[in-house]
Order: sequence, then C-alpha cells, then structure tokens
Amino acid sequence: MTTLSSSAATGELAGKVALVTGASRGIGRAIALRLGRAGASVVVNYATSPDRAQEVVAALEAAGGRATAIQADISQPAEVARLFQQTEDFFGGLDIVVNNAGAYLSKPLVDVTAADFNHVFDLDTKGTFLALQEAARRVRDGGRIVNISSGQTAVPFPGGAVYAGSKAAAEQFGLVLAKELGSRQITVNNVLVGVTETESLVLPEALRQQLIYNTPLGRLGQPEDIAEVVGFLVSPAGRWMTGQNVRATGGLM
Repeated sequence: MTTLSSSAATGELAGKVALVTGASRGIGRAIALRLGRAGASVVVNYATSPDRAQEVVAALEAAGGRATAIQADISQPAEVARLFQQTEDFFGGLDIVVNNAGAYLSKPLVDVTAADFNHVFDLDTKGTFLALQEAARRVRDGGRIVNISSGQTAVPFPGGAVYAGSKAAAEQFGLVLAKELGSRQITVNNVLVGVTETESLVLPEALRQQLIYNTPLGRLGQPEDIAEVVGFLVSPAGRWMTGQNVRATGGLM
C-alpha cells in the first residue's frame, strides 16, 4: 500500500477539501494520495469498487489525514448532486475538484456501436459536464478544478475516435469554465495524459517497446507522474495557470 508522509496536517493544502472522482485505483488513486500528502481532506469517489476505495481512505487516514469514500455514478445527475452535497456535509465545504472518472474505448470508428458511443460519452463527457456544473456552484472562491483528459485529443491514435472525441468536448467545458470562474479566483485546467501504466493498460509487448522508444523520456508514464502535475495545479504555486491544456505525456504527444 502506498504510504504518505506524516506532514499531511501541515502541508500546502492543509485546510482544503478535495473531491477526486474515480479515485479507487490507477491515476485517481494516485491523485487522492498526492493531495492527502499535501494536507487536503479527500473524498474518494468510486462507482463499483468499495473495498478498493476504502483502501485509499485507510492509507490517507494512516498518514494522519482525513478522508471518506462516497459511491456515485457520475453519469447520473442526481448521483452527482448527491456526491457533492455529501462532500459538503461531511467536510463543511469544497475547494478542489479533480474530474478523473471515465471510460476508455479503443475501436475503429466504423465498428463503434451506439451502445459504445453512449457509454463513453455518458461518463467522459456528460459526467464531466455534470461535475463541472456542481463544482462551479459549490467550490469556494480561490478553489481549483482539474479535468483529466487524454493526449489523444492532441495527437490522435487509430481506434481513438470516440474516446478522443469525448475528452475533447470535456476539455472545451473546462476552458470555457475557466473564463466564467476567473472573477472568483477559481482556476480550471485540463491535464492531457499520455500512455500511463495502470492495471487497465494492456499492450502487446512490441507496441509497449515502440511507445517507450518514441517517448523522449524513455519510459511509459506512472500514475504518480500525473498526480504530481495535478498537485502543482491545485497548489498555491499553480495560482496563475488557468484555462490551459497541460500535456503530461513524457513528450510522446
């Protein structure tokens, strides 16, 4: 289990409340742990993995932090509203929202079914939209909002039409919202993630080696790499960055 430093109560995000969607594993988990290490109280959102979400909560609490897990399907308006309300009820406010939950699909455009399209867009596009609406209403002045997107919106890959399209739309939501919330000193940014080593990444070895070869930094990304970028954007040091598409790809995209 990943451990945190004992400085959680005195870190640069001490006193802040963070909500991370899809935080029971992978990139979302790493982000939740990173924000907790910086002192934030963290809501670990999950859809279908309560045991894994509780493991993240336990890791945060073991380091002296505050955390809770809340189940919600972000594609459902009523559940998104409940998630944000329960966050405020539990911690008394909200300062940071990281929209990480989503669905991935790699399939040639001609083979994509209506069910495929709806599933991906319900989570990646509508889900992010709903969460951004709630965040705009509830995040306290001076807060931070980050959307986890994909480098495929900048450099398309074969098979990525629906996934990249869903993320590209969500990026636009974030870029517009940055303009709308700027007067409240709330920053909104998109992090475009490259190929990252998570349990859901399944690649033939030849393709893996090709991707590593084509990445200037000579390796695939790790969830912690993405978490550090998010950690910067939501920190006081990230106060002057808003309305940006930040590529965290190791140079691959």
